[in-house]
Amino acid sequence: MTRAALLQMTTGIDPQANAATIADAVAEARAGGAAMLFTPEMSGLLDRKRERGKLSIRSEADDVVLAAVRAAAQREGMWVHIGSLAIEREDGKWANRAFVIDDKGDVRARYDKMHMFDVDLATGESWRESNAYTAGDEVVTVETPLGRLGLAICYDVRFPALFEALGRAGCDVIAVPAAFTVPTGKAHWHLLQRARAVEASAFVLSAAQVGVHEDGRETYGHSLVVDPWGEVLLDMGGADDGGSAGLAFVDLDPERIAAVRAQLPSLANRRAIPA
Repeated sequence: MTRAALLQMTTGIDPQANAATIADAVAEARAGGAAMLFTPEMSGLLDRKRERGKLSIRSEADDVVLAAVRAAAQREGMWVHIGSLAIEREDGKWANRAFVIDDKGDVRARYDKMHMFDVDLATGESWRESNAYTAGDEVVTVETPLGRLGLAICYDVRFPALFEALGRAGCDVIAVPAAFTVPTGKAHWHLLQRARAVEASAFVLSAAQVGVHEDGRETYGHSLVVDPWGEVLLDMGGADDGGSAGLAFVDLDPERIAAVRAQLPSLANRRAIPA
């Protein structure tokens, strides 16, 4: 069994404060016996007012949250998956970027969110992520203490082709950090997480944002861990049932992956679909 920790957050508009929250969680996760900590999408800054938010968005080299988490990972000897940070690219545009940091504080992998959340919900909420962020175009996997980890972010969960590619890559675990809206979360969050786990015959770990944030938005929460059979091993609760920010632990059995793939070898049976 390998222990993982998930940090459910209510990220605000002050990167320094958010960095301190994550650094404290790294120490707490290490003390609790976790091999790796997972944080949500936009762990370092969540601000729907882009004119204000852009004052805090920096390059990787200058990002205070990334620096603080790398230092904490090195100090505690702990692997960390930062669900994502808003990062200024070399071309001056922004990326919604995930990081995998090893126990020496080195960045082992980066993933830029592929699918931009451009929607108009029936509740009146309207989001245009593509107005600020540039979509990624690379499927990313990396070896970690939990096995081969595949990377996705939030809205990506609605696009099965990405997860088919991660399944073909032999991922043992897939991370889907998120800042899901409440209406879409209530309708689809659990359904999609369980489906992606079953399709890839892999564990899915999804650290999430929760509650009412400083910028006025509300996120769904329900950080989840789903096993390869689609069983929910951890649900941290959310906006609909009093769930709040905090840390939780889950023990993953790597033999569960092999057992499910032997019993239901969907990855081996998959065929190309004709055009």
